[in-house]
Amino acid sequence: MYKRLRLRNRADFSRVYRYGKSFANHQFVVYGCRRKDTEQFRVGVSCSKKIGNAVVRNRMRRMIKEIIRHHEKEIVTQMDLIFIVRKGALDMTYQEMEKSLMHVMRKAALLKPNKR
Repeated sequence: MYKRLRLRNRADFSRVYRYGKSFANHQFVVYGCRRKDTEQFRVGVSCSKKIGNAVVRNRMRRMIKEIIRHHEKEIVTQMDLIFIVRKGALDMTYQEMEKSLMHVMRKAALLKPNKR
């Protein structure tokens, strides 16, 4: 994932947690907060130590960032997003994780409408 698409500051994370709306399913929680100062969306990923050791947590982060990178064109702009991984996501394959992430993003209305 590109650096310009990442949330990095503690202040940014705090702002999204405080003012953003959250949506969840059994595997993920997503917080979204509107931002008017840029055209891009930014993404942060959070994994608790309850999920597993550093290897497991980093693997989950990498998979989520890769899924976001593949679906970059479908995600609404001018948003800061934080994905929180729950324990239910540990045993999932890449395809199942992708389906679950897209489900929670659709639930949060973070995907652009389809043009048919």
